[in-house]
Amino acid sequence: MPQLDFDIITLGHGSGGLLTHKLLDSGVFDVLKNPLLDARHDGAVFPVEAAQRLAFTTDSFVIAPIFFPGGNIGEIAVFGTVNDLAMCGAIPRYISLAFIIEEGLPMTEFWEVLLGVKSAAERAGVHVVTGDTKVVERGKGDKIFINTSGIGIVHEQASISLSRVAVGDSIILSSSIANHGIAVMAEREGLQFESTITSDTRPLNHAVKRLLDEFGASIHLLRDPTRGGVATTLNEIARDTKLGINIRQKPIAIDEQVYGVCEILGLDPLYVANEGVFVAIVAADAAEAVVERLRGELGSEIGGHEAAVIGEVVSEHPRQVVLQSRIGGRRVVSMLVGEQLPRIC
Repeated sequence: MPQLDFDIITLGHGSGGLLTHKLLDSGVFDVLKNPLLDARHDGAVFPVEAAQRLAFTTDSFVIAPIFFPGGNIGEIAVFGTVNDLAMCGAIPRYISLAFIIEEGLPMTEFWEVLLGVKSAAERAGVHVVTGDTKVVERGKGDKIFINTSGIGIVHEQASISLSRVAVGDSIILSSSIANHGIAVMAEREGLQFESTITSDTRPLNHAVKRLLDEFGASIHLLRDPTRGGVATTLNEIARDTKLGINIRQKPIAIDEQVYGVCEILGLDPLYVANEGVFVAIVAADAAEAVVERLRGELGSEIGGHEAAVIGEVVSEHPRQVVLQSRIGGRRVVSMLVGEQLPRIC
């Protein structure tokens, strides 16, 4: 970490004056340097081919605590933005990064967050090209909040849309669920387990691109089940398509320890947040091939060894999600009311 004269973030670091420039020059610009960011303009200018389709997204991250097993707020800000673009069928290219920092944040923690941003951007293959830094008075924030926006080029074979979801489509879950929410909650509450539960925070864009390369026309919809988990995401799809969704409990992968914690705390894993999982709705005749690819060469990259077809789109019970339990019973999986685990991403 460079010498920044202060051990903590002060209001002066957000004043726009000398301290701000020292923080940016010795920190942000140096760590995240690339040709577009190096221009140090109020925005970024980059070329786009006339025939290309663009995807654009924005997000804010207010996670507590800002460090958790498997990641930190800097990494999740990059991966969350990249994954939102990937769910549009886009290849992420550029992101913006805005920090809102509470006065008193240790400079070492800010540096660790910044390095998390750098590592995540390199892993995802994106550039941070513009941003902003503000400092608020002590007690007016919670260490650090991050806002991002992202731009990507839509894959030429991608046609990702709710309008393409049809009766008979298969529903695929890319990997095990609920790891992120439980990892963050355990760190927040100081819970101790025999082995560490780690967040699934990771980029999905590389895997999604390869799936689109091979199965583009057969992939009708992609969603990442973050806040509200898989249950809420599927309910949103059922509501917006006016179709029904059937899912089966048995093929839904959940780490044994994560499942145990959920049982102890009275949480349903289907509603717990994820950060490196996606739901794909695909044509039924391509479903097994997509799962095979996820379990094979993409398995180590996105935890796809446990990918599975977990259900299908149906005409019955429109706008509802119905779960078949391991013992054969059926129940409606409703939309989450309120926030099961707040400040999780």
